[in-house]
Amino acid sequence: MSTEPLLEVRGIDAGYGDVQVLSGLSLKVEEKEIVTLLGSNGAGKTTTLRCIMGVVRPRTGEVIFRGQPLSAQPASERAGQGMALVPEGRELWPQLTVRENLELGAYHQRARARAAQNLERVHQLFPRLLERKSQMAGSLSGGEQQMAAIGRALMSEPSLLLLDEPSLGLAPIVVEQMFEVIRSLHQGGMTILLVEQNLQAALEIATRGYVIETGQVKLTGTAEQLRNDPKIRAAYLGL
Repeated sequence: MSTEPLLEVRGIDAGYGDVQVLSGLSLKVEEKEIVTLLGSNGAGKTTTLRCIMGVVRPRTGEVIFRGQPLSAQPASERAGQGMALVPEGRELWPQLTVRENLELGAYHQRARARAAQNLERVHQLFPRLLERKSQMAGSLSGGEQQMAAIGRALMSEPSLLLLDEPSLGLAPIVVEQMFEVIRSLHQGGMTILLVEQNLQAALEIATRGYVIETGQVKLTGTAEQLRNDPKIRAAYLGL
């Protein structure tokens, strides 16, 4: 039986132009965990997810998935291996229908073969998307757009789902629904790496967490340890 983590990030440096965002950042995600990344705006959480997915190439260090280094692989190939990113702001194609946006999630060969079954699964998870299937994605509410963004990611049959601020800009009742969906996906066996501004909610469903400050991991622990840490409670939970 393998003891390798599903995902390992080893000492990555990354940034944009002359601006360095990540400095020697390392983390691990075990199979079937929910791990959350905590930190203030600009700490490097989104850049970490982009490096994992291959959207940003680290200057040094390595991203390892299922024991295989990914430095030479573009984002499209990483999706084919079982990774999917739900980006901050959803990034749907506004002039395409909901159905077309979902179908674009199944672009690699493995997922295309089961697109019909996966579409049915997404509709079971989000019945509203079936009701809105012919509507332009740009005309959806914020909550519906988030459903579509998660649904699009699920169409690729990921074993690792990267979620970047899934509750951002949503009404409280929709936020509750979104976290129920995340919990349901996890109970179904999916591994999740979550960046979330609602830290209280994130720590309620996460297995473990990493606190990132200025591009480095400053603290890590179980969700319970982080919830009860006085520094975390004061700095991030307002308690």
